[in-house]
Amino acid sequence: MVSSKLTSPPASTVPPGTESRRKAWSLTALLVVLYVVNYGDKAAFGIIAQSLKDELGISASQIGLVGSLFFFAFTVGGFFAGALNKWLSLRTVLIVLAIVWALAMLPVVFAATFGVLLVSRMVLGLAEGPSSALIHTATYSWHTPGKRGFPGALLASATSISKIALAPLLAYLSVTLGWRSALVAMAVIGAIWCFFWIRHWEVGPYIPAKASKDAVDLNEEPRVPWHKILLTRTFISAAFLVASIYALVTVVLTWLPSYFEVGLGYSRLQSGSMLAIPSVAGLISLIGGTLLSDRLSARGWSSRFVRIAAPSICVVIGGGVLFFLPSISSSPGAVAIVSIGYGVGVVVLPLCNAAVSEICPPQQTAGTLGIFLALMAIGGLVGPYVTGLIVDAAATPGLGYAKAFQALGLTSAVAAVLTLIFADPERDKSAVRGRVASPQ
Repeated sequence: MVSSKLTSPPASTVPPGTESRRKAWSLTALLVVLYVVNYGDKAAFGIIAQSLKDELGISASQIGLVGSLFFFAFTVGGFFAGALNKWLSLRTVLIVLAIVWALAMLPVVFAATFGVLLVSRMVLGLAEGPSSALIHTATYSWHTPGKRGFPGALLASATSISKIALAPLLAYLSVTLGWRSALVAMAVIGAIWCFFWIRHWEVGPYIPAKASKDAVDLNEEPRVPWHKILLTRTFISAAFLVASIYALVTVVLTWLPSYFEVGLGYSRLQSGSMLAIPSVAGLISLIGGTLLSDRLSARGWSSRFVRIAAPSICVVIGGGVLFFLPSISSSPGAVAIVSIGYGVGVVVLPLCNAAVSEICPPQQTAGTLGIFLALMAIGGLVGPYVTGLIVDAAATPGLGYAKAFQALGLTSAVAAVLTLIFADPERDKSAVRGRVASPQ
């Protein structure tokens, strides 16, 4: 057993009392709002996909290609998270990225062509790529390693919140004022967030504000070679798992309104608003699952169980539910199947992020999560485009979407079984960091 000095920040940096905890949660909320804007950008594309298809005269596979190239750029951008955290403060880098997001919404508003759409979405993806790791790093700076499951769930819930809070608004705007209004609305929301960020943000005590080559982190741990982190069985197997689930998330964002409209017969306004239904299931799963995870962790349950085994079993269940979608003939039944399969599976995202952040030294958190989330985004690169191909090749659009969700469910279930076999955060933390820290 090592001394508590190795696992706790110096007393002078630990947030004292209620006021600091209030600040921790208020700044966490500010970061969650940024993540909601992040996912709102993606949801907007899914909501206006059919309008773009009609106006620009493009195919489902071309819409899928735009969605996948967005996530290709997103993946590339993710690898720069560690470098940006080294060069710039979290305050500076996140506001720069948020401004780029807002501006990237606008070119296609003024010049609606397939080429402009493709380039603007790729610029948006490149800017959003590093933000995921940096947002997690900023959030984790206010929470100890043992209590990061719930804050991570709030971030992961951003996709659900964006679809519950923003999707109906964006659907209404796109139907009543035209699809361009949805993009303008997201640009304005991003600009408003920047104002609050500049006024209120400060970094927390549990992760360095800015990584540097010569810095020593709060636990006085040295940096370790990157291959020691990236080649652990936990990192590799968890990356495959979250990539498979992220493929499902991105297909829901890109294609679910289209599935509801052309596959199940709902109106365009109904389809955009119904994007919130799977998100309610996902939000319940994320909040409930991670609160339980943090509580079990505080009671001494192993990280392997609470952050790997339990959520992986949930993914297997969700994948099994989606497997039966092609055999469901009822539209409400199909909506229920997608919602359950999606909701049960997404709980794995914040818990795998927390597991991976556990195995690396604190000052390498941004770089580790940047690479991990970039690999996760490969699911977004593959999912939307392959779904478009399946839909174009299917006898009917409804059957094509159902078969795509079936394939996603099967893939994620296989990845979850592999993670159950290979991942163990506590074992790999010991191997990477050379010691096992005391429980938080």
